[in-house]
Amino acid sequence: MNKRIVLIASFLGLIGVILGAFGAHGLSGKVGPEQLETWKTAVNYHFYHTLALLFLSKFSRARETRIIVAAMAFTGGILLFCGSLYLLAVKDFLGIAWAHYLGPVTPLGGLLFIIGWAFLFFAAFKNK
Repeated sequence: MNKRIVLIASFLGLIGVILGAFGAHGLSGKVGPEQLETWKTAVNYHFYHTLALLFLSKFSRARETRIIVAAMAFTGGILLFCGSLYLLAVKDFLGIAWAHYLGPVTPLGGLLFIIGWAFLFFAAFKNK
């Protein structure tokens, strides 16, 4: 088990629960349905990739470089993809004028998710 990955995943899981609850209870009636749907998308991807990180922690008994890259990519994807969606969902509510600059950040986070899954695939393929 890779303790560092477990620590990152558990922290991201904790944050995911808090953000999910905030979206369900704190944003209801304060943002529109489209923004709430964006928030839900962020929470879903946040959890999918937090669970993927937990899986990686069990898969990476050795210090496999591909697993470490996958973990970094999933973590970066959560920060960029989900983080930008969280901010885009509440930009009007919070009055964040610069949030329109986040548009290009979201696909970069998505690309990191793809890279993470690719590295996991190659790690499993190369595993003896």
